[in-house]
Amino acid sequence: MCYSAQLDAAFHRFVKEHGAILDIHAFKRMYEERGDVTKMKIPRAVDAWFSAPVSEEEASIRTLIADYDSAEAAIIEQELFKQKKRLADAERSLQSKTTKAATESRRIAGNKIDWALRKLAALRRTALLPEDSRIFPGWYAPVMIWENGQRVVKPMRYQCRPAGLPAEFDITRPGCYNARRDNLERFWRHQFGVTHGLMQVNAFYENVERDGKNQVLEFRPNPPQPMLVACLWSHWQGAGQPDLWSFAAITDEPPPEISAAGHDRVIIPIKAEHIDAWLNPDPNNLAALYAILDDRERPYYEHRMAA
Repeated sequence: MCYSAQLDAAFHRFVKEHGAILDIHAFKRMYEERGDVTKMKIPRAVDAWFSAPVSEEEASIRTLIADYDSAEAAIIEQELFKQKKRLADAERSLQSKTTKAATESRRIAGNKIDWALRKLAALRRTALLPEDSRIFPGWYAPVMIWENGQRVVKPMRYQCRPAGLPAEFDITRPGCYNARRDNLERFWRHQFGVTHGLMQVNAFYENVERDGKNQVLEFRPNPPQPMLVACLWSHWQGAGQPDLWSFAAITDEPPPEISAAGHDRVIIPIKAEHIDAWLNPDPNNLAALYAILDDRERPYYEHRMAA
């Protein structure tokens, strides 16, 4: 399963090159909700889209991002102070007597201090790193859909909760960030042929077992190229809860090079010529949709150990 992907950080290429419109109001709602829902994860590469605002809406989003980062930094700094005190107490204790409890406390404090310093450095860093474009299940990503007769880019959660199901579905079915092609007309029948989307990525990541150990492999197309990944999405609504826009990437049987690397699934990058037909599907002609999935881009995927 595609458990992680690297978004194409070139925002203008994703939106302008494909003639899409950015749903700025949806992005603003997402950032407003993040202020209340602390578990919401948004890649810093998406934050960077609004680093040089050109409208009042983008400026308000920039303010929301800055306020959130300041609040996060304050929480981390409090934890850093707490762990530094814990480390000092443990080292004082060890000077008089070596104990298992003090040794363990020193180790844990040291690890948490390292984590806090890395988090603070990431919050204060202005230059983007490849890791800033990574998404994981539960994270939010820009997805292109068809709305009101045009291509529109909205933020959606990478873990689909189909409309009509209880919110607890996220817990009982945590793997619904991928939609298997051989299950499209069963579990995904209310989305397949109805609500299609595209996510643009440069790479994807898979867990592979080798020599009895789990390894994370990074797969990139050679030559390097952005991939328009076929997705399904849903707009979930529940009483007393914020609306949830979420999506899943469609996966299929892998090409030989991915199979040889030890994995059994692959995302499906569609050709640019099929964008509108995919985003605006005919539910009475599923054969045409399968034909689009078959007539996919077929790059050669090189792999390496993920950083």
